[in-house]
Amino acid sequence: MKEIYLAGGCYWGVEKYVSLIKGVKETEVGFANGRTENPTYDEVKHQDTGHAETVKVLYDENELPLAALLRLFYRIIDPTAVDRQGEDVGHQYRTGVYYTDEADREVIEKTLAELAEQVGGAVTVECQGLEHFWRAEEYHQKYLDKNPGGYCHVPLQAMRWVKDVEPKEFA
Repeated sequence: MKEIYLAGGCYWGVEKYVSLIKGVKETEVGFANGRTENPTYDEVKHQDTGHAETVKVLYDENELPLAALLRLFYRIIDPTAVDRQGEDVGHQYRTGVYYTDEADREVIEKTLAELAEQVGGAVTVECQGLEHFWRAEEYHQKYLDKNPGGYCHVPLQAMRWVKDVEPKEFA
C-alpha cells in the first residue's frame, strides 16, 4: 500500500471522487501542513491555522500507478485558482499534493509540468512533503455517503464517470 495526500478544495467531494477510483483502498479527510496541532474544522475555517483541507489516500500502486491517480485528481480541480475551488474561498481550500515518500516527488513534478502545459501557464498546485496530517472530526468522514444531497464542488457526472475508468489508461 502506498499513501498520498490530496488537497483540492472542500474535502467532501474530493474524498468521494477519489474513493471511487479503482485501486484506492481507503480514504480519510483531515487537515495538512498547517501551524497548529490537532485543529478542528471550525478552527481551520475561521482562524489562520495554515492548514489545507486534505484527503489521505491509501492505494495499491499495482492497480493504480501514482501518475494515473494524480491525472484523475487534476480533472476535478482548477489548477490555476489561488485559495479557492468552486464556491469555497480561503487558504484552507488551496490545491496540493503532499507526499510521504521522497521518490514520489519526481512523479508529482512530472504530472504538474504536464498539467501546466495543458492549461498553457503556471499552476498553483503545491508539491510538498507532508509535514503532518490531522484527522477531521467523524462527521466529516465519508460526508457525501452520509449526506447524499450535501454540497460538493465536484460535478456529479465526474463521480459517475470515474467509477468506470481503467486507471492504467491514465498512467
